[in-house]
Amino acid sequence: ENSYVLKEDLLETSVLLDEMKGIEKSGKFKDDNFYKSYLTNLIPLKNSNFIVELSYIGVNENSPTIVASFEVMAKLKDDKFYFLSPLKRNTFLWKTKTIEGITFHYKNILNEKVAKDYVKNVTQFDKKLKSNSKTIEWYGFENMNDMLKGIGVSYKLLYNSRTSSTFTAKENNSLLIASGSDNTNFNNFDPHDLWHERLYNVVPKSGVNKPVDEGCAYIYGGSWGISWEQILKTFKEKVSSNKSIDFFATYEDFYDFGESKEKHLLVPYVINALIIEKLEKEKGFAAVMELLSCGKYQKGNENYYIALEKLTGINKSNFNERVWKLINESGN
Repeated sequence: ENSYVLKEDLLETSVLLDEMKGIEKSGKFKDDNFYKSYLTNLIPLKNSNFIVELSYIGVNENSPTIVASFEVMAKLKDDKFYFLSPLKRNTFLWKTKTIEGITFHYKNILNEKVAKDYVKNVTQFDKKLKSNSKTIEWYGFENMNDMLKGIGVSYKLLYNSRTSSTFTAKENNSLLIASGSDNTNFNNFDPHDLWHERLYNVVPKSGVNKPVDEGCAYIYGGSWGISWEQILKTFKEKVSSNKSIDFFATYEDFYDFGESKEKHLLVPYVINALIIEKLEKEKGFAAVMELLSCGKYQKGNENYYIALEKLTGINKSNFNERVWKLINESGN
């Protein structure tokens, strides 16, 4: 709990605090307090409120470097100052639309058809994951620069030349999404990425086995706009058409059969998708969650094989044989 931030301001302030954490540290100079905070401006507002501008500057051999500048709001309540992100102030004139607990903040026009489809997907994923956390605040900025300024980051050296990104923060079972990816009207969303986002609301990312997670994302959301059905079809044309391939021996090669490095499609993710389809059909999603939560992927993948054998009977010895069976039994 942060005694300098009111609960009502915590969600939007968290996304700014995430950007400020550790900003004083320098790996280059091996100094945890290299960048010092300087008050560069203090702008008074109504009701004893202020805009506080801070810059973090480090000096080496008389040469100063600005690593970041932030804009923070300060408001007086009960004779005490509290701090918050300027996000709400910066988007005060924006329009809002709430659909089943999800609020879209946008400048001019909202693509309600896509927004409703997004809400539908959130509902489906959360039902599968048995999650009650569905309150979402989405903000649509033109680009990363606008998004950074919106949340209170005036400058950050780390993001020089970056044009697109999305930041998130989660507090009190609510999720804030600040999109800086040229999607101001909410004309599109990626169900693949949405799957990951909803999963990490339930299971810490550090405990999720990535290849299993990606297998789920392939099934439930496709990848790069390519449906699971098409991914499987391409896999059969490009990969399993080679009948001599040993999927156990090549699992950790993470062979990419996608059309490009940017639109990669990886063999272990398809293998896990096939396993997940069968596992969910036979034992329900609780069994899939157990496999998902078997632990972070590591070379050798021991935790994965232990969970896999327990749930499916597939082990290192019969892995290749059983995977080929799943391929032959699948559609397309």
